[in-house]
Amino acid sequence: MSPYAAGRRSVHRSVAAGVPLALLAALTVAGTAVGAPSGEARVTGSATLGDIPLGTFSNALLPGTVGDDRGVDLGGIGSDIYPAGRKGEFWTVTDRGPNGQIKVAGEKRRTFPVPGFDPAIVRIRVSGGTVKVLDAIPITTSSGKPVTGLSNQKGRDEAPYSYNASTPLSYNPNGLDTEGIVRAEDGSFWLVDEYGPSLIHVSSRGKILTRYVPKGLGLTGADYRVVEALPAVLLHRKINRGFEGLAQLPGGDLVMAVQSPLSLPDTDAGEESLTTRLLRFSTKKRAVTAEYAYRFDPVSVVDPSEDDTSELKISSVVAVGRDRLLVEERTDKAARLQIVKLTRGADILGEKWDDDTTSPSLEQLDDPAASGVPVLRKRLVVDLGTVKGVPGKIEGVARVDHDTLALINDNDFGMTDGPEAFDAQGRLVDSGIETTVTYVRLPRGI
Repeated sequence: MSPYAAGRRSVHRSVAAGVPLALLAALTVAGTAVGAPSGEARVTGSATLGDIPLGTFSNALLPGTVGDDRGVDLGGIGSDIYPAGRKGEFWTVTDRGPNGQIKVAGEKRRTFPVPGFDPAIVRIRVSGGTVKVLDAIPITTSSGKPVTGLSNQKGRDEAPYSYNASTPLSYNPNGLDTEGIVRAEDGSFWLVDEYGPSLIHVSSRGKILTRYVPKGLGLTGADYRVVEALPAVLLHRKINRGFEGLAQLPGGDLVMAVQSPLSLPDTDAGEESLTTRLLRFSTKKRAVTAEYAYRFDPVSVVDPSEDDTSELKISSVVAVGRDRLLVEERTDKAARLQIVKLTRGADILGEKWDDDTTSPSLEQLDDPAASGVPVLRKRLVVDLGTVKGVPGKIEGVARVDHDTLALINDNDFGMTDGPEAFDAQGRLVDSGIETTVTYVRLPRGI
């Protein structure tokens, strides 16, 4: 990590030779299996990403994008994880970059300490206790410019500010808050984003081919193709709670998960609701072909230490069969993985629940099934909150084999909220939370 931030440990940085990013190597922390009684899920290995200065990482991809990284290291790659085809190798994706919140005159302001940071697709290898960066692909516009992670639209997205929340930054219609990732057979990538929310098709070199957004979004000024192809009801997504999970079914269809219940008809309804939505997208038709109602367990079941329903999120969805998904329900401290089957009879696309004038809304129903809504049936696979050695804020899940999952956490680039996130010189005071890939073995498989 950078030597500028107080309290950050000094480590030796190694350099990976022969890799497109000459800087990228690194890691240290031995992976050890955590003991568990026979017949229970257990951690079988853990590996940690080492310290790569964010400016070095970014400027190796797109020279000149980051002038001052404020002592922040590469992190945030735990937004999702997807198998890369070789043992121990995965595709990951960063989120929008270092960001936090500082309250000024009673108002929370969204800060972007490194506004030039460009979200990237990162290929990693887990080897022993080390996570090594093998390659990285910057996400760029049609003309090859960085998209950045900055907010898109005034009045819809949070206003962006400098690291200390004192200086307003410009909105950027190209900006993405990237989350889920899958790789198609042709080598291109599909990503999801929280701003739109949107589904993004990206070339194998990282250039945005098309961004699919909700009908009526009215995003203008982007330097890439924008298509309004998603249901308009998604315009009611909570701020910072758009799409987060993305799965690729056999045959190529995609499933996107809205991270939290929509704010229908208002913010209070969304904060109290237990019902969110999954959408199926045909990559052949370039259209949403199905929509499903997904019901969270009570927050106290997912996380016994939490009593705020609004803390529930879906952060990862993984295809485990032709129409079966592994769905992660989580708070920042705990997570449970459920199996659901996407059936034709559960499709609610185009029904009254997509009309934002319907009252009560889907999100307001205490018992959607009793009101005739075909809620997806689910079965608990594992409660990760009870598995010793699993870190908090797991945002990415990948299936390694029938019995093993790879989990990755989002360390938020070592950032915390509040003015204490940076010292008097404007250097990061690191949280000490590392990016970690954790293997979990399930005794009964999936």
